[in-house]
Amino acid sequence: MKKLIIVAIALFTLNISAAEKPVKPNESLRTEIVKLLKNDNSFNFIKNDIAVEVMFTINSKGELIIISANTTNENVETIIKNKLNYKTVNYKIKKEGELFLLPLYIKKS
Repeated sequence: MKKLIIVAIALFTLNISAAEKPVKPNESLRTEIVKLLKNDNSFNFIKNDIAVEVMFTINSKGELIIISANTTNENVETIIKNKLNYKTVNYKIKKEGELFLLPLYIKKS
């Protein structure tokens, strides 16, 4: 029984370490995402510059699926998720489930 538990833990550890690390999106995809965020004045309330790391994937329909938007400002996180989630982009996925990490810097108005 102990051997079975050790084997299960070893397999679980291998699966975690084999998980794919997010990649930076190419310049055209980044430009498309930035245009989606610039469409209105949602960020006018910002009093200081804010750094955000947006982790996302793209489904088979070409829609952005936002996994996280890491920032200290919850309002910015909500705005980014609302503005980007399920928006269509012109990007052909190379493999299902590919993760992207997009660093953004939002400057105060």
